[in-house]
Formats: sequence, structure tokens, C-alpha cells
Amino acid sequence: MSITLSRITVTAYRVPIASPVATSFGVMHNRPAVFVRLEDSDGAFGWGEIFANWPAAGAEHRARLVVEDMADLLLGQSFDSAPDLFNQLTEKTHIRALQCGEWGPFRQVIAGLDTAMTDLEARRAGLPVARFLNADAAHSVPCYASGIAIAQAETQIAQSQEAGFSAYKVKVGFDLTRDTDLLARLFSTIRPEETLCADANQAWTLPEAERFVAICADLPLGWLEEPLPADAPLTQWSTLADQCSVPLAGGENITGTGGFADAIATGVFGVVQPDIAKWGGFSGCWPVAQAILAAGQRYCPHFLGGGIGLIASAHLLAAARGDGLLEVDVNPNPLRDSFDLWRDAPSDAQMPISGAPGLGITDLPDAISPFVTFEKTLTA
Repeated sequence: MSITLSRITVTAYRVPIASPVATSFGVMHNRPAVFVRLEDSDGAFGWGEIFANWPAAGAEHRARLVVEDMADLLLGQSFDSAPDLFNQLTEKTHIRALQCGEWGPFRQVIAGLDTAMTDLEARRAGLPVARFLNADAAHSVPCYASGIAIAQAETQIAQSQEAGFSAYKVKVGFDLTRDTDLLARLFSTIRPEETLCADANQAWTLPEAERFVAICADLPLGWLEEPLPADAPLTQWSTLADQCSVPLAGGENITGTGGFADAIATGVFGVVQPDIAKWGGFSGCWPVAQAILAAGQRYCPHFLGGGIGLIASAHLLAAARGDGLLEVDVNPNPLRDSFDLWRDAPSDAQMPISGAPGLGITDLPDAISPFVTFEKTLTA
């Protein structure tokens, strides 16, 4: 059944934070998000989230891309399905992205719009997105605590343990000597059955990554994430994988079906982490998740943003099944926390998948309205 889009609402948010969130490549001084709502001519609607963490001015830029560069391709237009919307927008914005060199922003906007369209379709079908994709989808997904800075890790891991988590990921890539010393010390603070992973956020050259791997050879890390730049030659990833006793993880900065196919085929990644808000939405990431599992690798979706994207990631992981974990940033973020995602769960270690149609979101939480920096509604 054809879907004709009649209304788009896009809203950008920024929340001031007391403690900046630091990565090896930069610091977030506030928490941004961009939420988008699509509505069809019958009144059905769906919600999506567009990646907006970087650059610092990214949220308002992505929101304006929806309004000023995408609306003409959406309003009054008919689509057979979310994959049809994804494919049409990818094709029709190719020259626009090429002209300005802004491949990432266009891909991220399309990803959020695709998520909204999938939500809309699942609502019309009366199904949660997870079971719209897979009738045998899981009813909840296991989570791990992420966004933990190595310098504050002892405190943040203790708080995460109190919340029920048993798997954690700390950010490294700042100072190699300090990072490795602190990482080794952290293993004395966790229980034997718990898991600790490390994320370098693309910080190192191959020799630096090799040094880290050598120093940490005896540490039972769950995985080592993005020790190299995402665009480093796959030969470098293979070289490092041969020296590393724990799985390498990556994928949040890989885009395109072909890019993921190449990465999966090499076998260098034990854990592959597409980000539904950065590329692909459901239409791109659902087949990629299936390909990851078919190759015998672990699918753990990457996400570090607001509530809608996290809910979408949970539905995708539930549909894919497998033994993957959902990434949950444990730093304060009202743009996520106001969605009250664990209200029916005994702990934060397991996120329930709502049985409501779509992603289970009808309206945005009132608590986030003071943080709006840009909002626009357009109609056909």
C-alpha cells in the first residue's frame, strides 16, 4: 500500500551538562539530539532520530537539512515502503551531497527519516517494529554500560553495578601509559563474571595500537573498539587482529551495504556495530545485522544519543536476536532519560521491548521541551 507523506516536523535540542563527555578526538559540552516525525495523508505517523553529536553545531545543521534540502523530496511524495524511501532519497540526494561534500550529514538525515518511516509502517500494521521485522523477535535485550571515561571509571562502574549492569565499556585513547595502568586496575573492581571492554574512538596509528595490544595482552577484555581510524586500510586491521587476543570491534563509522560487506568478509571484526542514526536506518541496518550474524560475528548496535534512537536500536537488536548487547550511555542525558525506557524492568541491564505499535512513542516527553533550539513543521 502506497504511503503519501503530508507533514514533517523536525526538532533540534541541546541540554547543558555539568560534566563534559570526553572522547579521544573531542569533548561534548552539551547533549544534542534531532527528532523527526513523519505523517502520511491518512494521519499515520512515525518517529526517527538523526545523529547529531558531531560537529558541535551539528544538531541545527541536520534539522535545517531536513527542512531546506529534503522536504521537497518528501512532502506530497508517495513511497511503497521504508526501503523505497531510503533508496529514493539516497539516489536523489547524491549530487547534492557531492556538491557540498557533506556525505555524512545527508546519510544521517536519511537514516532518521527511514527510522520514522519504518515506525509509521509498523504502526499501520499494528505491530512493534521488532516484530514487524521478525515475528520471533525477542521481548527484551541485554544492555551494557557505555560512555565511561577511563579517568572516572571506578566511580561510574560502581554506579553502573548498582543499576544492575554487568558489562561495561571505558573510553581510552588519551594517554597510553595512564590508560593501560588504569585499565589493568579496573579488573580488580569488577566481578569475575562481569565484562569490561575498551573503546579508543579511532585514536591510534597502527604502531600505537600494537603497543596497546602488547601491554594489555593478559587483560581479558570483552573487545577492543576502534583502535584504528575507520578508514585505515583493512590490511592494517588484519595486522592488528593477528596480534590481538581479544575481538576487535568497529562499524559505527562504516557506511553503505558495500562497506559493511567488505568489513564482514575480512573477518577482522569479532563485533560489528552499525549505528542506526548515522547510516541506514532500519532499511540499511536490518540486512547488515542479518549479514553479521550469518558470518558468525557478533552484532552489537552502536548508539550514543537520545531516546528515540536508543529505542530503535533496541528494536533492531531484538529483531536480529543473536547474543549482542545494546549500548547504553550512562552519562546523564534528559533527551534519553525522559523517555523512561526501563520503567517496567527490574534493572537497567535488560531493556524491555514495548508491545505497542511501532516504536511505542506517541508524543515526546514534556520534560525536554525547554531544550528546543530549532523546530519546524512543513505540510504538503
